[in-house]
Amino acid sequence: MIKKYIVRLSDTEREELKAIVKKLKGSSQKVRRALILLKADTEGPGWTDAKIAEALACRIQTVENLRKRLVTEGFDTALHGKPRLSAPREKTLDGKQEAKVIALRLGKPPKGFASWSLRLLAVHVVELGIVDSISYETVRQTLKKTA
Repeated sequence: MIKKYIVRLSDTEREELKAIVKKLKGSSQKVRRALILLKADTEGPGWTDAKIAEALACRIQTVENLRKRLVTEGFDTALHGKPRLSAPREKTLDGKQEAKVIALRLGKPPKGFASWSLRLLAVHVVELGIVDSISYETVRQTLKKTA
């Protein structure tokens, strides 16, 4: 199969990758990316994608994606990965609201129910006006903190 993205590393890039692999410097993802790039280098071993994937216990698509990222976006992006596009989401509930949800959970369930379910809690939190809207997953995460 003809490869569309050919990995050709400079001497400095190759030395940087070898240093990362030798010292296991950085995250495991970074070390794996370094290994993939070293093995895919045409002036180095020049392994096939399938052989790299088998040796490093990853998918062939992972190797192909890394080759593409190196050629299209550059060495640093290929090695370190892409930065996050968006910041982590803000918390839905503040401390007082969390306390009210926990207190509601510790109280008796409404008539006709044996116990509180996450969905039932989410509905009651909105009905009581604690928040405008909330998902049962947020209720679960809030209750899990206290368990």
